[in-house]
Amino acid sequence: MKILHTADWHVGKVLKNQPRIDEQRAVLRDLVRVADEEDVDLVIVAGDLFETTAPTPQAQGLVMQTLMALRTGNRQVVVLAGNHDNSRLVQDVYRPVLGELGLHVVGTPQRPDRGGTLNLDTKSGERAVVAALPFLSHRIAVRAAEVLLHAPSQHNQDYAIRMRSIIELLCAGFTGDTVNLVTTHATLLGGRRGGGERDVQTLLGYEIPADTFPVSTHYVALGHLHRHQEIGGPCPIAYSGSPIALDFGEEDNESVALVVNATPDSRASIRPVPLAGGRKLATLRGTLDEVVAAGEEAGDAFLRVILTQKASAGLAEMVREKLPNTLDVQIDEKFRARAEAGAVKTRIGRTPTDLFADFLSEKEIEDPRVQAMFAELLEESTGGR
Repeated sequence: MKILHTADWHVGKVLKNQPRIDEQRAVLRDLVRVADEEDVDLVIVAGDLFETTAPTPQAQGLVMQTLMALRTGNRQVVVLAGNHDNSRLVQDVYRPVLGELGLHVVGTPQRPDRGGTLNLDTKSGERAVVAALPFLSHRIAVRAAEVLLHAPSQHNQDYAIRMRSIIELLCAGFTGDTVNLVTTHATLLGGRRGGGERDVQTLLGYEIPADTFPVSTHYVALGHLHRHQEIGGPCPIAYSGSPIALDFGEEDNESVALVVNATPDSRASIRPVPLAGGRKLATLRGTLDEVVAAGEEAGDAFLRVILTQKASAGLAEMVREKLPNTLDVQIDEKFRARAEAGAVKTRIGRTPTDLFADFLSEKEIEDPRVQAMFAELLEESTGGR
């Protein structure tokens, strides 16, 4: 059985006011090309279809068109909601609509007999059993454990224990003559962050160990971390990463989809396939003359420029005039610190997280858990907007 694993599309992403929809359209078109050329039996999209919980019609149209294109050729398609997605939108709107077209969509945690475990017959004549678990926040993990496991809430249980119990339930239908797969949107211990993930949902006790997955699993298709990587464990485990670099912290990441070959009696093999369509991101650091010289070699890459000189009137405009692809101009921290020494901090342009960090600093509170808890509460109250 041949499987195509992708995740973290983040359709609708805007980088420093620069829309990315044209790049995403191109790279998702290339993803469909890979599915066609590789003649895959099953496509797994492991969460974060959208950048926000309130995607635009344009973003929703692109996702819908791509999912339907991936379904052509009688391919099986499994889709999860990630932490950026609106799980109710995915479950209550996308699931019934796309279900009529033969796609399998899981927006919220489901019991095995209600869509949490999928038994899929592929066009090659093989059967896959897919345990599918969308992203769970701490709060939702408690409710999911109660509903799926019929167990009362135990708040002293940590996140990893709840996740292990739920995945064990979803994998109970694995057999020796099927290709057994797990897909979830989560952070594994030892996983390397891609650079653009939300801290509050990759740290703060959200990590789970690789031995969460049973040895009877042929392959685990993960979403959430934006860097392609394989994780050591009792079975083959991998993140596909994002098909485009989403932020400047991800400029060195590979843009790939993973083609996985698995049979009931063999260990899965994983092969990354490059994807085209996304523009490169690059960070240039130096004086004005140095970054302009380096920028001339950067082609059509979007640029972040960090200047190692004192700020002066019109400096950012000069950079953008010389390098039109520049999205962000900063002064190196060493020079900025000198200029801001003794200055009164302004609230203009600062995020709630920045302001809360200032408050903690003023009160001499150095516990990072307090900052992380504030970030999670802000995330829940604003829906990631």
